[in-house]
Amino acid sequence: MTFFIALAFLGILASLATALFFMVRDKPENDDAPKTSPMAKALAFRIGISVVLFISILLSWKMGWIHPTGIPLTPA
Repeated sequence: MTFFIALAFLGILASLATALFFMVRDKPENDDAPKTSPMAKALAFRIGISVVLFISILLSWKMGWIHPTGIPLTPA
């Protein structure tokens, strides 16, 4: 599961880097037909990866594959 989470985070960072590249490089064109920019596709891909990552972490927790390791509760 750790490998999957790390891979998803790398995919999110790569998608953000791709969107930044297209934002800097793209020149506006005056075409009549609206086109989806590569930057928008990269950001939409990032959102998809983030949603899949969140759902997979939630399902893994519900199925008992991962356990929270937060701060232990101490009596007051």
